[in-house]
Amino acid sequence: MNKTLLLILCDFLLLNLLALTRWEKAEPPRTPPASGLSTAVDGATKDQDLVAVMQQSLAEEKMQRDDLAKKLATADATGVMREQALAQTQVERKKLVEERNAVTATLTEAQRAAAELAKKFSAVTQTAALSQAQLVQVQLDLKEKRTETERQRGALTMLEQAQTRAREEIEDLRRGALLAEQEKRNLLEAADALRGQVEKERQERSKLLEANVRLAQGVGQLAEKSGELTQELRDNRPINAHAIFNDYLANRVTAKFQASRKGFIGQTTLVKEGPSVLVSDGRQTFALMHLNQTGFALEQNVSDWESLQVELGRGGSPSVVVAEVRFLSQDFRLVALPHEGPGAPSARAFAVATDPFKFADAVLVESNGLGYGEIAFKVDPGEPSFVRVESRFFKRLLGEFSPKTGDLVFAKTGELLGMMVNRDYCAVLKNFAAFKVIRTGADIRSQATGGIFSELTAQWGRLPLKLQ
Repeated sequence: MNKTLLLILCDFLLLNLLALTRWEKAEPPRTPPASGLSTAVDGATKDQDLVAVMQQSLAEEKMQRDDLAKKLATADATGVMREQALAQTQVERKKLVEERNAVTATLTEAQRAAAELAKKFSAVTQTAALSQAQLVQVQLDLKEKRTETERQRGALTMLEQAQTRAREEIEDLRRGALLAEQEKRNLLEAADALRGQVEKERQERSKLLEANVRLAQGVGQLAEKSGELTQELRDNRPINAHAIFNDYLANRVTAKFQASRKGFIGQTTLVKEGPSVLVSDGRQTFALMHLNQTGFALEQNVSDWESLQVELGRGGSPSVVVAEVRFLSQDFRLVALPHEGPGAPSARAFAVATDPFKFADAVLVESNGLGYGEIAFKVDPGEPSFVRVESRFFKRLLGEFSPKTGDLVFAKTGELLGMMVNRDYCAVLKNFAAFKVIRTGADIRSQATGGIFSELTAQWGRLPLKLQ
């Protein structure tokens, strides 16, 4: 240990010892002085006692210093030994670090060598597999070449046989060619002789063909005039009401409407079946019915229908789904359903009357098919698209009945003249142009059907009272 530090520590300990010593306890009890001599003796005694105490303290301090010096020497020796041990430990630690680095380097080298060996092993394995695959391929190629060689050998044998047969056939053909040449000369001589006869027959055939053409033209003109006469007789001959009614019963179809929407209380569902008949204008075919027969009603400010499905059926045959519902421009109360696509009910479509006013009478058929009868009608100059029924009551087979909305009116030619829009007027069907269209489907909310029916209601209010 440093000597300067040791001296500082000794001084510090001495000062602490002096400061902490209780000198009043060490002094003997004082007695009042008897005289002046005793006072002097007492002063000398006190100084001696103080010197003795100081000497004793110095002796104790020396002993403490000696002990402290021994301890310091021991501590120095221990520190030296610790420093030597630390130095030895550091040397050993350095050796251990060097050994660890060496082992790490050796391990890295071993790992690298193992990776190289793995790569070499993989390459050797792949090479062996490739060699095995190549050997198999070579064996297959050799087998194919042997097969091809055998095939070519057989083909060569067949070719040699074919060449032999060809030489024999060539020889036969050469002999046949000589005979054919001789026959050709004979045929040429015969052809020259026949050419004159053919020319004469051609001239005679031409004359006969001209006569046939003139005869065919005469027959065609006669047939055309006969057909026109037959058609004119058919058009001008009225068909009786019984035949028209039976034709209607044999070809009527049924339309089924299913719709739903939200009401004030809950979900509102519409299910309605109505009679219908197929009508064609020569280009398209539709099932015709009145608005009242669909289940829909004319209303203002109604909510939109959410779904609509319409099906056409006939008897026990399967139904077909209708793609759209048309409200006709001529009168929106006439509803037309397209009749198209696979599965459509097979029934004869009635033609639209081309000359509805050829006969003064018509045949009225109840929509339910329960009655029919002949009825007179008149043209209304103010409403050219409608005709007015002459009488409210007329005879039928088993009593009387009056026309009502939705009844069908047929011309005496068997064509459909129109449909009753009320009890007095019949709309004369002309075409299928649409005023409004609703497409069917599971979700039709985007079409705003409430607005469509509100517009139809407004259109109905603008009609003359006689047509409402």
